[in-house]
Amino acid sequence: MVLHTSPFPSSFLSFIHSLSWALIFPCFWLGDRLLASFLPTTYEKRQRSDDPCYFQALCIIITTPIYLALLVSSLPFAFIGFLVWSPLQAVRRPYIYSRLEDKARISGAKLLSEWKATSSPKSFCFGSANVCLLPDSLARFTNLFNTQARAKEIGRRIRNGASRPQIKIYIDSPTNTSISAASFSSLISPQGTDVTHRAVNMGMKRTTSMEYKVEHSGENSNEEGKDEKNSGDMEQGEDACIIRISGEDSCHISDTEPDTISGHINVACLAETEPDFQKNATSNHKHREGDGGSLDSCSTSRESLIKGRVADGATDQSSMNNRLLYKASIIKKAAARKKKQTDDILDHDISAFFPANLDFLCLQEVFDKRAAEKLKEQLHYYFEYILYDVGVYSCHGCCVFKFLNSGLMFASRYPILDATYHCYPNGRGIDALAAKGALFVKVQVGTTPQDQRIVGYVSCTHLHALSGDAMIRCEQLDLLLQWMSEFRKFTSSSSAANPEELVAFDVLCGDLNFDNCSSEDKLEQQHTLFTHYKDPCRLGPGEEKPWAIGTLLDPEGLYDEEVCTPDNLQKVLENEDGRKEYLVYPTSKNHCPNHKGRKVPLKGNGRRIDYMLYSEERLNMEWKEEIEEYSFITQLAGLTDHVPVAMRLTISTGEEES
Repeated sequence: MVLHTSPFPSSFLSFIHSLSWALIFPCFWLGDRLLASFLPTTYEKRQRSDDPCYFQALCIIITTPIYLALLVSSLPFAFIGFLVWSPLQAVRRPYIYSRLEDKARISGAKLLSEWKATSSPKSFCFGSANVCLLPDSLARFTNLFNTQARAKEIGRRIRNGASRPQIKIYIDSPTNTSISAASFSSLISPQGTDVTHRAVNMGMKRTTSMEYKVEHSGENSNEEGKDEKNSGDMEQGEDACIIRISGEDSCHISDTEPDTISGHINVACLAETEPDFQKNATSNHKHREGDGGSLDSCSTSRESLIKGRVADGATDQSSMNNRLLYKASIIKKAAARKKKQTDDILDHDISAFFPANLDFLCLQEVFDKRAAEKLKEQLHYYFEYILYDVGVYSCHGCCVFKFLNSGLMFASRYPILDATYHCYPNGRGIDALAAKGALFVKVQVGTTPQDQRIVGYVSCTHLHALSGDAMIRCEQLDLLLQWMSEFRKFTSSSSAANPEELVAFDVLCGDLNFDNCSSEDKLEQQHTLFTHYKDPCRLGPGEEKPWAIGTLLDPEGLYDEEVCTPDNLQKVLENEDGRKEYLVYPTSKNHCPNHKGRKVPLKGNGRRIDYMLYSEERLNMEWKEEIEEYSFITQLAGLTDHVPVAMRLTISTGEEES
């Protein structure tokens, strides 16, 4: 299948489309600004709280007639542009494929080497987020504003978080793997030194505040090559820090152990500092001390970050300021992944950063075209392949006129082989004005020694949002399963000239707009989707795992100081009372929807409507799939009303040594 790099089959049609949109845009922009002036966010209200009461009313009285006059004068041009623009949508392609040609621009992550499916297991990391990039006036209905600046900052935070080096911890003791924390760990790399490939023997002290104090012992380890060889799942082409903890020392590392560890650890750091392409990014809130959303920040959550310090002899206080914070995931010893106990629990956390070495990213509600371009430019600093502007417009392909596209976006570090999009035909009400649907992508992640392609399937979707429309969502789930099956059949390869492909994973991400706790969502909770795909957060219909939390934030509290930064939001979500204060909970007939400040029993840990599912059907029979980590991400605090989720999936081949 040919991937479309342009929305139209010819440059002439693209020019006509650009010309028609140039006639429409002034009217669209003026209407958007006019409506936005009547919908202030809570952030803007607080900013204007010191202004006289009449000041805002005076501004509206002055600006409204001006906007109206300009809007009326632009209507004839918009009408002419619409007459040209609407028929062109019949030949418009359903997505735009963007591949970064200048690979030197990719920062923070080395180019991936091809996976050969040998004895070493391979992990793939998936992320999903609803970023609410609507036209500014519509975004204000969810208490968000400044869509263009938010798009740029969202892209910057994602690629900063994903481009951190990953820390891998291997425990020599086969009977103890008790390295755990409320959040995954970080490591400091000394600033001003080139540490592209070195190993240092260090003593490590554990404190109650989850800080590691690292001191230099004066000798370099001669076992660096051995550690790299034995690391098992060390992925080629990825930045990583390997930490090996020996024997009895591993037993003393726990969430509450403050004692000093007398042993040594061997650290091989292969990371390079990412250049700061955007030093003055725009944000929707004032960056306060403790903002962990940017890697430029000097402070992070004590629960989620591990701070290291390298010292030669005496270390003064000023030297502590010269450091870089790197957030990374804890990965236990490779042998521990071969879980022989059926009741083993996967690693899970609430993290202030997107996972290191994020491979695939699925986004929803990227509706605004200009915002999509800004987001794409930022993501291209890390992801080489991107699909954006996904969907249809006008009446093409759907029975209802579509003012907005699907809002779906997909980014990948691996080559995209095929992609297709389908629009749900049963949208109702205001939801029908957007071309909500499903995007199906096939990627190549490696090649076997027998020249068989190793591929993976990733699906991204956004279901009907209006409450009380369970039947519509169930019909869309039926279509989703049907389209996924058809896409796999259409893109499969099994001829003699093209050897049969091996499927490594099949993952479904998206905002499904129903949770696993609400009584109103019982129909969706029992859908056959969950017999084909597994949900790591779910025990069964209506029953969540204890650690799963909601992903829908209360819009009224987005700019409260307690949650407006990634670090603060992380601390709130780790606390039950904080979740009840700032998350949206399952609806109840006995209580009003606005639950903020209530002291009443609430079911579950909030409405989890953002899903990440995986399937083991039709995969290679000799391979084993295992969820290694599942994270709820707070790095987009203040930029969206959803909590992103991430999942790391490990593939173990049949050739792996027992």
